[in-house]
Amino acid sequence: MKKFMLFFLSASFALTAPVLAEPMHGLSLIGSLKYAPNFEKFDYVNPAAPKKGTLRLSTEGAFDTLNPVSPRGVAAPSLSLMYDTLMKRAADEISSEYGLLAESVDVAPNITAATFKLRATAKWHDGTAITADDVVFSFNAWKKGSVYTSYYANIIKAEKISLSQVKFTFDQPNNKELPQILGQLIVLPKAYWEGKDAKGVQRDINAPTTEVPLGSGPYKIKSVEAGRNITYERVTNYWGEKLNVNIGHHNFEEIRYTVYRDDTAVIEDFKADRTDVRIENRAKNWATAYNILAVKDGKIIKESYPRKAEGVMQAFALNIRREKFSDPRVRQALNYMFDFEHLNRTIFYGQYERCNSFYAGLELAAKGLPEGIELEILKSLKDPIPAEVFTKEYKNPVGGDEINARNNLRTALELFKAAGYTVDNKKLKNAKGEPFTIEFMIASPAFEPIVLIYVQNLEKLGITATVRNIDTTQYITRLRSRDYDIVVANWGQSLTPGNEQRGMWGSKAASDQNSQNAIGIQNPAVDALIDKIIFAPNRETQVAATKALDRVLLWNHYVIPQWRLGQDRFLYWNRFEYPKPMPEYNNGFPEIWWAK
Repeated sequence: MKKFMLFFLSASFALTAPVLAEPMHGLSLIGSLKYAPNFEKFDYVNPAAPKKGTLRLSTEGAFDTLNPVSPRGVAAPSLSLMYDTLMKRAADEISSEYGLLAESVDVAPNITAATFKLRATAKWHDGTAITADDVVFSFNAWKKGSVYTSYYANIIKAEKISLSQVKFTFDQPNNKELPQILGQLIVLPKAYWEGKDAKGVQRDINAPTTEVPLGSGPYKIKSVEAGRNITYERVTNYWGEKLNVNIGHHNFEEIRYTVYRDDTAVIEDFKADRTDVRIENRAKNWATAYNILAVKDGKIIKESYPRKAEGVMQAFALNIRREKFSDPRVRQALNYMFDFEHLNRTIFYGQYERCNSFYAGLELAAKGLPEGIELEILKSLKDPIPAEVFTKEYKNPVGGDEINARNNLRTALELFKAAGYTVDNKKLKNAKGEPFTIEFMIASPAFEPIVLIYVQNLEKLGITATVRNIDTTQYITRLRSRDYDIVVANWGQSLTPGNEQRGMWGSKAASDQNSQNAIGIQNPAVDALIDKIIFAPNRETQVAATKALDRVLLWNHYVIPQWRLGQDRFLYWNRFEYPKPMPEYNNGFPEIWWAK
């Protein structure tokens, strides 16, 4: 589940709504709902938080559209501030949602359909009512041409039942996650998008635009300079301000994003007090960039928060649509040439650990050898999988010293030789005599030194490798057209994996330019394991199926795993506060923070 702990394994796995067979105020994938109908507020918020102040944030890379749906262009940051969803996640439960636009949801027996009833008070910013027509329009728009195409694949129809009711029909029963997926639906105004702009031109939901759109959420756009900055202001007559799911939320009068071209400029402006918060994702910066008086004096707070409910695979993603990466032995050889231990010691200040799983940091990560239900699932697969899945625990090659580096180089050469490659005049060539080349495509100058060290190692194999650092717009265009050899990819995971796995690894998603299947995986065994996760009858089977999928992905050597931290690293000027204790599964930034 998109965007969660071990002690929940014995809890019920069924959605609450089908069990009670009546409209519900919320849904839970694991266990029962924490909050009863008509609850006052979420326990973790501060209902007395003041509504004031401006939050100044930064973003890297220009944007050129205010349309959140369009598959073209680069959307402005945090457009979701303008819109409401049917339901809202609770940050202190593993996987529960409560009504926002929808006052209730009725899930059919065997989960063949779900019907949402909208609140009569729900309004767009122009004061018109949000209706079932808007919901149906929004679902069709998101499903047609966005990153949600695979996510919504099993939802075959959205239909208006009444002015306030929408029924979604599913193509298979018992897909437990589908009602909650729909709860996350961002609802857009049908009349606005089907109307004409101020110049009399017909709007197009599938096209980029710099026209400020109509919203329904807690914020609206106050001002915007495309590619430079965008400012959101709090809606004073926001229809949902007093809802229980919104109490203690949306506490800033304004949220402003400024666009920066590179990481260095972001840091310097933060230290100069031109932005308020810095979420630091680079080890060197965390270790060295903030040794300044403002931190020592407590004017800047430096904190880290554990990610209890988030796992990740960050990696070099190999585009296996290209013939040179089609052989798993080639892909494995490239991993042997990536010396993480050297990088961690010399560049990362020893802060990271290597990703040894596609679900690193979660109980879903495969360990040891498969057994029990997991072993049964793997044996039941009709399509072939790597033999090592049953006999070896996956571990990345270990570098860090000259002996390991030489051994890894030797192993990599043997793998390339087995794949039909030879070294001729210090160049690695295939059977046709073509040299083996690689282009790393990146969109951040900060990543270039890391890749260049890897490039030097690859040259020892006779590989000609280059680094192409391009701007954000070009990067996204090439990513969507699958025009690359290797990119840096990051697949975030929750403790409740489900339908989103199809968009990450599923065969159909390989040809979808908006999907997360950057690798281009088209593997029937992977598809079968994803289905076993989605249709798992209980939590134990879901965990086992996810571990089985993890092993199959790892032993196909689809990626060159990078590193993870398991924490969010925050720096902020000491003029903000947040609820303490923080909610268990989310740091709540910026939604439940406030200005002092």
